[in-house]
Amino acid sequence: MSLGIFQCPPPYNEPILNYKPLSPERIQLEAELQRQKSLVTEIPLIINGVEITASKPTFEVRCPHDHNHKLAHISGANSTQTQNAIRAAVEARKTWGQLPWEERAAVFLRAADMITGKYRSRMNAATMLGQSKTIHQAEIEAAAELADFYRFNTFFARQLYEQQPMKSPAGNWNRSELRPLEGFVYAIAPFNFTAISLNLAAAPALMGCGVVWKPAPTAALASYYGLKILEEAGLPPGVINMIHGDPVVLGKEIISHPDLAGIHFTGSTNTFQQIWKQVGENITQYKTYPRLVGETGGKDFVLADHSADTQSLITALIRGAFEFQGQKCSAASRAYIPTSLWKKIKSPLLEQAKSLAVGSPENYQNFCGAVIDERAFHKIVSYIEAAKQSPDAQILCGGEYDHKTGYFVYPTIIQVEDPHYKSMSEEIFGPVLSVYVYPDTSSVAEICELVDKSSNYALTGAIFACNRHVVKEMTDRLRDAAGNFYINDKPTGAVVGQQPF
Repeated sequence: MSLGIFQCPPPYNEPILNYKPLSPERIQLEAELQRQKSLVTEIPLIINGVEITASKPTFEVRCPHDHNHKLAHISGANSTQTQNAIRAAVEARKTWGQLPWEERAAVFLRAADMITGKYRSRMNAATMLGQSKTIHQAEIEAAAELADFYRFNTFFARQLYEQQPMKSPAGNWNRSELRPLEGFVYAIAPFNFTAISLNLAAAPALMGCGVVWKPAPTAALASYYGLKILEEAGLPPGVINMIHGDPVVLGKEIISHPDLAGIHFTGSTNTFQQIWKQVGENITQYKTYPRLVGETGGKDFVLADHSADTQSLITALIRGAFEFQGQKCSAASRAYIPTSLWKKIKSPLLEQAKSLAVGSPENYQNFCGAVIDERAFHKIVSYIEAAKQSPDAQILCGGEYDHKTGYFVYPTIIQVEDPHYKSMSEEIFGPVLSVYVYPDTSSVAEICELVDKSSNYALTGAIFACNRHVVKEMTDRLRDAAGNFYINDKPTGAVVGQQPF
């Protein structure tokens, strides 16, 4: 019983550490990198708080930048174990959901402090090795953003619980409660962000739900460490159950279960469409109507006007397109630049792109690591090779790749003659930026219509202009072209509490 009305500690964005040579954080990180590299970690199933090592099916985690180096061995779930995970989540919800909200919040607030404290190097090192992120890219999300999620989530949860009926008739007192979903939530996570992987399971758990969570195998190491931190912070058994396996096989069994109450997803557009279709096909057998929350792919644009600041534009294109090898659903992957401005920025843009160092993230001078796996490597390479053969495209820099040691694709810029060329409209998810140079005589209306209709994706976008009339017109015309819309900034890097994503 709670005998007080409690306020969460005010949320804040976790400061980013700089990892300068000989700094305490650098020394700790390098020791942790060596520790993790010296092990082959067993990543079990975690069902009702019990770690289960399976003999089959099994999977491996290897460093993308050194695919001969095995980091971890993953246990896959069979049908019985999958059903046990569902039962554990449904049962845990009954007691976990009855806890006062502040007791649940305390677990995640404590975990945030642990992630940014004694386990900071562990989360960063696992993300660097498993997902081939540079230390900066790991630090901003696997430590800082994940802690931000937990701290801001609790703050916003209290606001939700505070919402009450505004008026009751005389002699009555109407009250409103937010109950956790009846059944379980299936959380399906991507490889590219440790913070997103864990938050997909943590957000519904904070609100009292029981969760069955399937991290991506290529991000399983950092995800496993993150769940162990939550358990140490006080998360009871069964609230989050971690399973691994073939997503199609697991999905068919889980999505058809009568107790499915929600799906929390980040991943490809095609996959989410298939999941939505499965839910529709099973709608008559559910005990409730499952809630579907999904964030999918992007073919994110940068549109520049003649009045754009050249240096800001170049920086946005380089960082937006090539940080974390372009493996962000918000990555800048298509740009529209007027002829006169292109003449000014082409040489310095190409010079900067060519100067980006590619290699192991353990070398702190490298700007790019490897793409996540062999499948991604070959998909990205197919676009590069197609551009080399196409009369509608010209590779201005990059176009090189090598998978002998790791899955390395060098930052590539393609200039296209046809604004509907496939690299301008299809999601590549790699370090490839396509540029369409449009005539100076094009009106704002014409170029905005081209941007809006060239791709089915509408995740993020950015415009660059100093002329305020142009900023207003582009903003109005592209209002429905992107969920996160940036003015004179790159389309990546949303910060918790500052830009909703």
